[in-house]
Amino acid sequence: MRSSPLSCGIGFALLLTFPALGIILTQPSQLAATTYDYVIVGAGVAGLVVASRLTENSSVSVLVLEAGLSDEGLMPIQIPFLGPTLTPNTLFDWNTTTVQQVGLGGRILQYNRGRILGGSSSINYLFHQYCSSEDWDRLGTVSGDPGWKWQNIRQYVQKHEKLVPPADGHNTAGQVLPATHGTVGEVSVSLPGNNQSIDTRVFATTQQLAEFPYNPDTSGGDNNLLGIGYLQSSAGGGIRSSSSTSYLAKANSRPNLTVLVNATVIKLVHTGNSTLGAPSFRGIQFVGSPAPGNLTVDTPFNITARRDVILSAGTVGTTQLLQLSGIGNSSDLGHIRISAIIDNPSVGANLSDHLLVPNVFEVTGPGSQTLDSILRNASQATAAMNQWIVNKTGIFANSVANNYGFLRLPSNSSIFTTTPDPAAGPHSPHWEIIISGLFFEPGFQIPATRDFLSIVTILSSPTSRGTIKLRNPDPFQMPLVDPQYLTTDFDIFTIREAIKAALRFVAAPAWSDYVVGPFGAIFSRGITNDSTIETYARSMGDSVFHPVGTAAMSGFGATTGVVNPDLTVKGADGLRIVDASVFPFIPSCHTQGPVYLLAERASDIIKASISGVVQTT
Repeated sequence: MRSSPLSCGIGFALLLTFPALGIILTQPSQLAATTYDYVIVGAGVAGLVVASRLTENSSVSVLVLEAGLSDEGLMPIQIPFLGPTLTPNTLFDWNTTTVQQVGLGGRILQYNRGRILGGSSSINYLFHQYCSSEDWDRLGTVSGDPGWKWQNIRQYVQKHEKLVPPADGHNTAGQVLPATHGTVGEVSVSLPGNNQSIDTRVFATTQQLAEFPYNPDTSGGDNNLLGIGYLQSSAGGGIRSSSSTSYLAKANSRPNLTVLVNATVIKLVHTGNSTLGAPSFRGIQFVGSPAPGNLTVDTPFNITARRDVILSAGTVGTTQLLQLSGIGNSSDLGHIRISAIIDNPSVGANLSDHLLVPNVFEVTGPGSQTLDSILRNASQATAAMNQWIVNKTGIFANSVANNYGFLRLPSNSSIFTTTPDPAAGPHSPHWEIIISGLFFEPGFQIPATRDFLSIVTILSSPTSRGTIKLRNPDPFQMPLVDPQYLTTDFDIFTIREAIKAALRFVAAPAWSDYVVGPFGAIFSRGITNDSTIETYARSMGDSVFHPVGTAAMSGFGATTGVVNPDLTVKGADGLRIVDASVFPFIPSCHTQGPVYLLAERASDIIKASISGVVQTT
């Protein structure tokens, strides 16, 4: 199995610990009750937001079940730079893989998913933004609920976000627009806290090449998402800020909140019918999470929700649980001997994900001591770790990149003669670029010598759609995840044009004394025709781990979709979904921020249902 590109020189960090906070239950026998007002499945981004907000009402009891470990006491989780070392093939990951990808030469990809308190917010690369306002406006239109449009959603930025100074305390003027950010919210957000030698070159390129304009704030929402600017990360004071260290930490002392880790939910239980005849799913069945390689499973435990079961298990986990419980395509379920209680072919369909292609360049000359050279030197890596331990500063206080941006194809691109523009609007991107002063090819070790620059290109508005289906009725077998990457003309055209743009980016005068040339078997030969670039993309493409869409939101009464605008499951009683699976279209940026905002509004919707007030705006 291919290893992390950052594993060289810093593997020792996984042996370190971090002070623990709070009390989290670890055994089912510690539960004081078997009935709660709300039972939330999954303690990730969405699940912990909802748990925290609902328990602000002391009369509401909430149980959160998490299959993975607690993040308490784990220093690697807290160090921003170590994000790429936390997956795959670790205890923090579900270690899911895709099926063979026809569009990627039949390759099988790792499909990283957080299996720990905080979910993927505890193991991701910390990119934090809200996508374009047009993404939200489209959601409001498709769902028929104007409350999902940006004009209403924007209020949750203030509740959610706490903009804090970068770890190095540098002057951030011109790098962020503070007036559009929250300052008293839950999750700390900051700009890069450690200068990379390439930062000035990136800025110079935005002045030299008109196709790469500078963006003074990359958060999206009230700000234009298009252009190149500085990365905003979910970190504060040089430490990762996850849903666990923020929303859960704030709520964890409340007596009406119970969180149980090491608890794998295996089924939603059909608990009868509502007064209108809809099947109710207010019961869940879970077991103590099996240890790796353990084929024995404990006796299942049963828990009941007085009001709702809320699925926040992520796109893969939520889809799998729906299908295991008889909610899905009756034909597919019948083939694996599961009786359909609710026949809904939309469950597991419409899977959409962002695809990345890494483009690596060898560098030399002024400022060419990249992060690679530090990581290859044990004494320098140790010094960098000690700096983080003592001061929470230096390269370990930073994400793996400082600069990125979002761009569109030219309006006269030939692809638009046959394919409608799939972006949410004219100010939403088609592709993304991430610039980093290190070697980044997911799954490959840093080469033993030389220094590198990585220009990662990403499909922001893909049109390829895939599926998630059960392999068999065994809840401990990973489902068949098939994103169908690069299976549409638009996606192939766009990633090809994005790679060409990356080549133009490093051809700017700002890089003339720095970039030696492309690194890799194809580009090093100087072959850059469309056919060769497409072959390269298919051979190197990988997931950005932003799956959405398999429990898509649609209007009340719609014949397709899985959840209503209030996030109740169509045709079911006592069951809601709050996670990325409900987005019918993939947001055009990194999805952590949008899921936080989704969960904030979901919490208000659920609160309104308690009081009997209809919440739309």
